Amino acid sequence: MMFSQSSKTQRQDAGQPSIIKSESMSRKQRKAALQHPPVHRMTSKRRAKTCENFLERMPLEIILRILSYLDTGSLFCISFVNKHFHELSNSNAMWYQFYIRECIKKKKVSQEDQMMHALGMMGVQERPKGYWRNTFFKEIAGLNLNKWRTKLRRIDPFSGLPRHTEEVIRSLCITWEITVTDGRGRRSTFQQSHASFSSTAVFVFWGTVSWPPFNQLTSLELHGVLRVPLNCPASYRPGWKSVMSKVKLQREHSELCVSDKIVKMLYVGQGITLGFWKDQWGIAFVMVNLHNHRLVERSLHASISPCTAAGVSALFDDVDPEYGLHGYTAYIELHNTVRVIMSGRFSQLFCRRDQISDGYLPLEVISENNRSPNIHLVGDVSLPWRTEALHGTIRGCCMLSLTVWDEAKQPFWCVSAPVVMTEASQDTVSNDLDGGSFSILYQVSEGRVEMRLKEMERKEQYFVVNLVIYIAVAKVNKHFGRDY
Repeated sequence: MMFSQSSKTQRQDAGQPSIIKSESMSRKQRKAALQHPPVHRMTSKRRAKTCENFLERMPLEIILRILSYLDTGSLFCISFVNKHFHELSNSNAMWYQFYIRECIKKKKVSQEDQMMHALGMMGVQERPKGYWRNTFFKEIAGLNLNKWRTKLRRIDPFSGLPRHTEEVIRSLCITWEITVTDGRGRRSTFQQSHASFSSTAVFVFWGTVSWPPFNQLTSLELHGVLRVPLNCPASYRPGWKSVMSKVKLQREHSELCVSDKIVKMLYVGQGITLGFWKDQWGIAFVMVNLHNHRLVERSLHASISPCTAAGVSALFDDVDPEYGLHGYTAYIELHNTVRVIMSGRFSQLFCRRDQISDGYLPLEVISENNRSPNIHLVGDVSLPWRTEALHGTIRGCCMLSLTVWDEAKQPFWCVSAPVVMTEASQDTVSNDLDGGSFSILYQVSEGRVEMRLKEMERKEQYFVVNLVIYIAVAKVNKHFGRDY
């Protein structure tokens, strides 16, 4: 009887969880354990089985076979999943297939590619990891230099600049970024909000970001960014950066352009303008003027400086005693992001040797005595601005775009920057132009532009009565090999 009772107890104990076998447990604790059995051990094991990554347990050949069905954009994006997929997505074998497929499609197979075909996968895998991916990006996905250089050779006969600059920039997916550095060396990079194109320049805006305090910033860099046109989000696309300009941010060395009731503008040089909130020094927006001359090259290669001439000096002419003083052509525009306010092309500009003064060559375009080029402004002089939440218009401010060519029809001096129209003294009297007198001035080390405007009192229209372009003598001597 005792034996059978013991066996029965053992069988009951065997059917219960091990937690109630403890001698130290009280009767109340055992009862609670029977009512709520500890099933968490079983669920944790089941959960561990469901979270197991079976894809990583697959053979490498099968995973590569699966990835081979992806397109270039998906294959590149999958590299951001984890380290394992980053290694797999850089497979030379897969990227070589994309590369050779595009080469065959464009009928551009080199002797090296033919040798790789002959060697098979062994020759492909001998390259460093990621070699064929980078080769595919550089050679196929947008860097066809001959193609866009051919388009840029087509010159607009009026402005003298490439007429397909906007088309080339959009086809190459070129954008611009700004990187600011504070006093501690911390760098912050911001992508452009939008860009506005004209026949002579591009205006790039940053107005949807939260900028660091201006009093903490020491420098600002403008980068041209080339994105590979893959079918994936733009922020994930690979690309190359090129430093186009760098300025030191010092409030006392900056020039206040103009202001309205909400913002004030500060020009810091090299076409870069900062907009601040009126009652504080918090940055509201950043606007950059980029002249179209060699803009694509400057956005792709850091070695090309902005707003330079053709890059080479003119050949010395020992026959012409006035070489470098005549044969200039200028095209000038006043415009904003919406419309062109004024434009004009002027040829056969010259300067006599006795007119050189204060280190500048004056090229007289329009004078008080000779107003044969009857140039007037269409509409008012204003500059629209906008941020993510606010927008407005600054009166008396616009953009100046100037291109000066030498007698060989090569761009000699290129300018794109904001200018301000201010009231001038009434030193001349005119019967037909009896309104107010205004002036526009732009000045840098390479030269300056002085423009005088008269307003018709009843028609609210401005006429250009004086326009002189001053070019630095040092710039002329360097380009033409002279010693004026």
